[in-house]
Amino acid sequence: MEAILDILRSTRLTGGVFLEADFSAPWCIRAQVDPEDCRPFTRVPRNIVAYHYVADGRFSLALDGEAPVEVERGEIVVLPQNRPHTMGSTLEIPPVLPASLIQPGADGGLARLVLGGGGERTRVLCGFLGNDTPDDPALAILPPVLKVNVADGAAAAWIESSLKFAAAELAGGVVRSPELLAKLAELLFLEAVRRYVTALPSDPRWREGLRDPMVGRALALLHGRMSQRWTAGALAREVGLSRSALAERFTKLLGEPPIRYLARLRLQQAARRLEASADSIARIAFQVGYESEAAFNRAFKREFGEPPAAWRKRRAECREAG
Repeated sequence: MEAILDILRSTRLTGGVFLEADFSAPWCIRAQVDPEDCRPFTRVPRNIVAYHYVADGRFSLALDGEAPVEVERGEIVVLPQNRPHTMGSTLEIPPVLPASLIQPGADGGLARLVLGGGGERTRVLCGFLGNDTPDDPALAILPPVLKVNVADGAAAAWIESSLKFAAAELAGGVVRSPELLAKLAELLFLEAVRRYVTALPSDPRWREGLRDPMVGRALALLHGRMSQRWTAGALAREVGLSRSALAERFTKLLGEPPIRYLARLRLQQAARRLEASADSIARIAFQVGYESEAAFNRAFKREFGEPPAAWRKRRAECREAG
């Protein structure tokens, strides 16, 4: 899985911070980085990665059909495929489309958005990263939302202090270093990806698989549309190969045929969701592509040696025990 990081490091990521938002509860917006948001910083990249850094306060963020993610002060949330999302102090009120409310920045400064009902305050820096790799499989394979706390783990102390400095500038009503913030966002994006991939099985064959245009496309489809009812024939048609040619190419590089790979992928993702969320087992089974909880329970037990409920309970007990 480290191949994802290798590929992302080797592609030139461009980006910028284009908006500072000052929200007060209650508030809720529908958001997505528009290509026009990128033009002041670079020509519009082929692939856009959206991010939000929380300088103060908190908010909930949800993609259509996905459970909400809670984001708090000091955290950056990244959307590798720039999917439309809803964010707010509450997601129970109708979202506002913010485009007509954005105030252009003065003297080359950041555009500004002020919205809300006057309650608890949340301040957010919004930006983007991007590259021009056609159908970038590394980005397509990543989950739709990644979150990282700048104070945790391998996020260097100087990154945290720099973002705190930027937050202080924001509190004073001005951001003097948008280029620095964009570079920090790139480093934090790579850190968020690193944390994600280190939780997945490592396999040196991944690098060759991702770099192969056909196998890379197949991997992106399987990861990006994991819950779809894939067959070997349907995947081959999407990729543009015959069923036998894709199976041979995929197996040569990854060591197993694509549908068997998909079965393992679904169970690995289910295990992550069992550990990281309070969602029901039935909901998680559906999210990763199983049509029945019973079929999921049988497959999970074959892979991990115990049913998902017992596995989740044991993992929780291990965490509590340190």
